[in-house]
Amino acid sequence: MSVGYVVKEGFAGLGRAKLAAFTSIFSLFIAVLLIGVLLRLGYNAYEVSQLIRQQVEVEVFLETLNQSSTRQLENLLSQKQEIEGIHYISSDSASKIFQQEFGLGSESIADLNFLPASFRLTMSDEYNVVQIDSLVQDIRTYEGVDEVRFNLALLQTIESRTDTLFIVGSALGSFILLVAMILVFNTIRLTIYAKRDLIRAMKLVGATNAFIRRPFLIEGILQGLIAGTVASVAIYLLFEYLVPHFVPQIGVLSWPFGKWYFLIGGTVAIAMIMGWLGSRWAAFKFIRDTKVYS
Repeated sequence: MSVGYVVKEGFAGLGRAKLAAFTSIFSLFIAVLLIGVLLRLGYNAYEVSQLIRQQVEVEVFLETLNQSSTRQLENLLSQKQEIEGIHYISSDSASKIFQQEFGLGSESIADLNFLPASFRLTMSDEYNVVQIDSLVQDIRTYEGVDEVRFNLALLQTIESRTDTLFIVGSALGSFILLVAMILVFNTIRLTIYAKRDLIRAMKLVGATNAFIRRPFLIEGILQGLIAGTVASVAIYLLFEYLVPHFVPQIGVLSWPFGKWYFLIGGTVAIAMIMGWLGSRWAAFKFIRDTKVYS
């Protein structure tokens, strides 16, 4: 079977059940548009949570140690994979920071010099709150460590909110795509029903189910391509022009992976895959069940 015949029949199928095809394409458009918006907002929410997470530092306060012992402890901490960065703050530096933050007189604070030296640890994004808390408990047992401060509650809240957002977004997105795929299924079913006599005739002359299915698969992919293209244009205009006009702060949010075409390309791909799945589902079911004699 030539490729030209398959494509031609795929396009022809859109015209055989125009209302159903329009309903399917429009539903796919709405579904993919919502998925694109969810992906964009979800990505930005993830970026914000990671930014806040990076600002949650572990501060290790030291006992009075000589330079050699301090260096040994720093080397020990640097071997931990969970730790991404280590910043040493001497007692003098800690006093100056205290002065700047609280605005106290330099003479009284500098003379006392009571603040201990410390290490400020920046944790890697690859590790969850349980692993970081386990590391903190381990650091507390190190020789020369006086106290370890770590905002566990804030990190737990960030991780919990991120997980909840991911679960809710995934569930909502899956439901939207399932509904869209069912509508494509119904459209292809109507097209197959309209061509049932031709399908019987093709089976009588020896055409296989795979031969008959291909134009319907092309039709589903075309529905996805049309819906995904229109949805992609709408998403681009929405986030580049419409929303920033009313909410300028949105304009500073980045596209996934820094480029608009990743999300746009993904949107078109999702729509085409859903169109293909819906048409494949209908074609396999109803072409197989179409009897040669009725």
